[in-house]
Parts: sequence; C-alpha cells; structure tokens
Amino acid sequence: MAAPQSATVATAHVDTFARDRLPPPEQWPVFTFNDDTHYPPRFNAAVELVDRHVEQGNGARVAVRHERDGRIETVTYAALAALVNRIAHVLVEDMRLVPGNRVLLRGPNNLMMAASWLATLKAGLIAVPTTPLLRAKELRQVIDKAQVSAALCDARLREELETNQRADNEHYCPTLTTVRYFNGEGDDALETAMAGKPDTFTACDTAADDICLIAFTSGTTGQPKGTMHFHRDVLAMCDLFPRHVLKPTPDDIFCGTPPLAFTFGLGGMLCFPLRAGASTALAEKLTPETLLKLIQDHRATIVFTAPTFYRQMAALAGNFDVASLKKSVSAGEALPDATRQAWKGATGIEMIDGLGGTEMMHIFVSSAGAEVRPGAVGRVVPGYEACIVDNDMQPVPHGTVGKLAVRGPTGCRYLDDPRQENYVRDGWNLPGDTFVADADGYYFYQARSDDMIISAGYNIAGPEVEGTLMKHEWVAECGVVGAPDAERGQVVMAYVVLRPGVAATDATRAALQDYCKREIAPYKYPRRIEFVAVLPRTETGKLQRFRLRQMAAEQGVDVETQR
Repeated sequence: MAAPQSATVATAHVDTFARDRLPPPEQWPVFTFNDDTHYPPRFNAAVELVDRHVEQGNGARVAVRHERDGRIETVTYAALAALVNRIAHVLVEDMRLVPGNRVLLRGPNNLMMAASWLATLKAGLIAVPTTPLLRAKELRQVIDKAQVSAALCDARLREELETNQRADNEHYCPTLTTVRYFNGEGDDALETAMAGKPDTFTACDTAADDICLIAFTSGTTGQPKGTMHFHRDVLAMCDLFPRHVLKPTPDDIFCGTPPLAFTFGLGGMLCFPLRAGASTALAEKLTPETLLKLIQDHRATIVFTAPTFYRQMAALAGNFDVASLKKSVSAGEALPDATRQAWKGATGIEMIDGLGGTEMMHIFVSSAGAEVRPGAVGRVVPGYEACIVDNDMQPVPHGTVGKLAVRGPTGCRYLDDPRQENYVRDGWNLPGDTFVADADGYYFYQARSDDMIISAGYNIAGPEVEGTLMKHEWVAECGVVGAPDAERGQVVMAYVVLRPGVAATDATRAALQDYCKREIAPYKYPRRIEFVAVLPRTETGKLQRFRLRQMAAEQGVDVETQR
C-alpha cells in the first residue's frame, strides 16, 4: 500500500534543520509497505537493533568481535548496550546536543565507531558518517551542507578535523563547535567523558519518520549528495534483503570491507547482524589476504565486499581455511561473470550479487543460491517493485534496454539539493542504471545510464566490454568508458591493469583487441587501450568512471594509432 507523503506523527526533533530541508512532498517517491515493513508510528532504531535483544534475554550473546593487541575480543549485546548508553549520556549532557542536531562521525570500522553511530540515533540525533580518507576540504563540504555542530572522531584522524576548527584557514567550519575523540586519551577523549556515566539511558522518543541519518554518496559522479533516511528506513533495509535473500541466523558471523560510513557497510557490517541477533567481526584495514585471514580466524559465515576483492581473494583462498564461510555478497559495482566463476571455483560458494544505492539505503535487486541466473543481478527483492522505462517513463517490453525505476519502503530524499528532480520522476526512483528485464522477472545490468557509449550510431555498454576483457588471462582489472572522437562521436576506451609479468606493449594491446572482436560483436571492441598501474576507485571499491572519462577527454590520442 502507498504511504502518505507527509508526516502525521509529531517529530521528536527540537532542531528541525534537516526536516525543514526535505524535498517538497511532490518530489518524493511513492513509498510502499508490506507486512515486513509496517512499523509503529514511534520507535527508535537503536533500541530495536540492540536493546531489544537484551530485553528478550539474549544480552549474553556476542554482538561485536574485533581484534585488540593481536587477540580476538568479543562484546556482548548487554555490553554493547551499556557502551552505547554511556556515549549517549556524553552527547546529551557534556556536548549539550538536542534531538535533531547533526553529529559528524569519523572513523574506520571499529567498535567505537559502531557504538557512536548507535548512540547518536538513541539520543535522537542525526548521524553524518564519513570515511577516514576524507580531507579537510571534503569534510568542510559535508559539515557546511549538513550544518554539523558536533563530531565524534577517531583520535588517529584528528588532524583533518582540527583544521576544520581553526579560523585561520580556508577550510574553517564555524558551526563545528564540539568534538570528542575516541580511541584516545586526554581531556577531549570520548572515553574520558564516558568515565562514570551510567550504563542506562532513556532513548529519545523518536517518530518512525524522524531523520536519523544523512548519508553522503560515495562520489562516483564527482559531486556527493546528502541522502536523508528515517528511523523506519534503517529497519526496512534490515527486514527485506536480509530476510528474503540473505536469510541470516543468530549464529552467523558477518565480516567484510565496506566502511560503516557508507550504507553498504552500515547494513552489512552493523545493522543486518544486529537485527538478526548475530555478530559482526569489525576490522579497520583489510587487504584480500587479511580478509581471508579474518574469515579463518573469526570463523565468519557471511562476507560483504566488492568484486575487486573477490577477484583477488579467489586466487588466494586456497592458502586459508575458509570452510566456515557460507554466503558472500557482492555490491557496489557490476559483478563480472569471470569473477563470479573464479570465486565459486575457489570456494564453492555461489555469489549473491546485489543492486542497491545510497539513495535507496541498500540492496533492492538480488538473488541467491538456486535462484541465481547467469548474467543477471537477480530479481526484485520482496517489498520493492521495479520496471524498465523509456525516457518518457513508459514501461518497455521484456528484453528491451531501458532505465531502471524502483520504489518501496525506502527512497531518495536529498538534503536541499535540486538534483532530487533528476532522481525521482512520477513517484519512481531512477538510480541511473540501464537494464534489461526478462519475462521471469530477472534484471540484467547493462550500464550506468551515463556509461552507455554511443559510437557511430551503436549503443555499447561499457560493463559488457569490461566483462569480456576480464575473462582474458592477462587482465587483472579494467575500466571502459567512451572517449570523444571526431569521426564516430565516441569510441570505446579501455583502461587495463595487466597481471604481473605481462608486458604493456602494442602486441599485448592488439591481442586484447582481437580477443574482444572474437568474443563480442566487433563494433564493441576497444579501439583505444591504455595500460595503467591502478584504477581510480572509491573507498567502497566502486570504479570512478567519471575520472576515466576525464582522463580519456584529456589524452586526445589519435585512435587510429591504436588499431
């Protein structure tokens, strides 16, 4: 059933800055709910994720696992609740924050970052999480946009944030007046302020549609946007994809690489396991090798990461005991079939591919196990609905390329951003993906809508060319974009990372081009191939094609010199 477009329950927010900057109701998507996502008019998401388990007698179960000084430590649900409560007291009593204030959260995937997120929600505040790699200039954009007044930050990341607090530089943020640093010592340490605080805290009586999270997009387009999500959205992301596709149990142990600052990681690394009464193994810095070791040491059963990691882990899996692993989730970018098969060959596990987005909170198209169909991302997750439309928002027949439109209990609400009108049309969210759907309801990814390459009148999907190149034994990674060309409008341009020992020569280039001509329609082959050491990616592993397009435009190479 469709939801009302405006709130009918009084907000708990005293500071209504964010609420006042929601898009006009007529620019919202239509929200639909089913039996899984009908929630009471008032609740607090942090209570549902943590306190509810303690109330049900499961406080002794392990919620968080992490490593400290070379040994594994476990934190029970009762201990996590107490930690969250003490932080909430600091936020309200020491930092004097009121419901609706925005709190910048800055840190890697560790216990205090997770607890700080939960405490922010429990106190009725709005979390604005950021990743460790952001610098003062980028932090200023976030702080200014969300009018952040307070921050909880890992002590090892204090340098950039202190720059934002100094009035003598261009990145000064006058609204940011109060900061506490966790995992540190001293007068400004969060732990110092927490000492002696009660381990109980009365949660803020938030409305289901009170904003609790402003998640900034990961920047694949170069211009991050602030997406606003409600308390009900946090539960909805936990009660659809996990319930119907992932199907976790309280005995599962989650792990992976996506940062808690991004919704892919927030769900997979924190909210999904907590909602299921399971546990999460948090780690700050992971490589493919150390992620495999983490799976081995923690006996993890579910892993979340991007295709790039799975591709590299497949070659290393034989060196570790990963027999505990039962399920693996890939999202963030297109999953090449070569990567899926390599991972399955190394582990016996059929990948769960997922399509999601910051605007939609998490995954809304996916399939698992026997439901997986070759080449398809999957089917629409129960609770969502989707269709393929043309430029006029009219549905297209099965087998026809078009734009993906989706709606459900979550959806796009940008923070004071004119791009809202681009993402939502006629009540549907338009994630910007080009798809084909078959008669059985499977969705086949073609490209981002702005990644379709039009060359001499042909429409060419960059990810298809990438998938072809990835099957070649010489190719470690690749990214394909359209490069400007006077004769054809655009030509297919491939940036290729070669495997060790393969020479970056004209002969190698020609061999890869000939391979593509044999595997796919010849007009799709990359007329230009550039060999590079690394590809530009976000912290979640997404390929930043906008940077590749910039590189292609700047190079201006005569394509005929490259076949």
